[in-house]
Amino acid sequence: MSNDQRSGYRYFSNITTRWMDNDVYGHVNNVVYYSYFDSVANKYLIEEGELDIHAGTSIGFVVASNCQYLSPIAYPDEIEAGLRVNRLGNSSVEYGIGIFKKGMLQPSAIGTFTHVFVDRSTDKSTPIPSKIRVSLEAILVNM
Repeated sequence: MSNDQRSGYRYFSNITTRWMDNDVYGHVNNVVYYSYFDSVANKYLIEEGELDIHAGTSIGFVVASNCQYLSPIAYPDEIEAGLRVNRLGNSSVEYGIGIFKKGMLQPSAIGTFTHVFVDRSTDKSTPIPSKIRVSLEAILVNM
């Protein structure tokens, strides 16, 4: 990933850690980061791309994800999820996501999250809807 500092992301969403996010070792468990990834990507699609999660004809399926853990976070840390688009195809998008402690320049975790858009009724790949595509182009970065 070329620029994983705060300036490398185009959209941010605040996330409040929860008591249940911590594991027995006293920090946010690794699997919870994937829920943060899912939340920031879908929040962006709903708010900026007008994704209709209940009745839209197209929906995004997660087909790949990865995460690199750089420094621990723990409840009650306040965090910010940074989002960008690394790659934009006809029916798929790869997001770059950084998880930052509030106000920090360096991320605590970085990863990617890939959606393939499918027709809700057939589960067949479909082109990204135009309003969503415009919103994704707005946060596309050159890698």
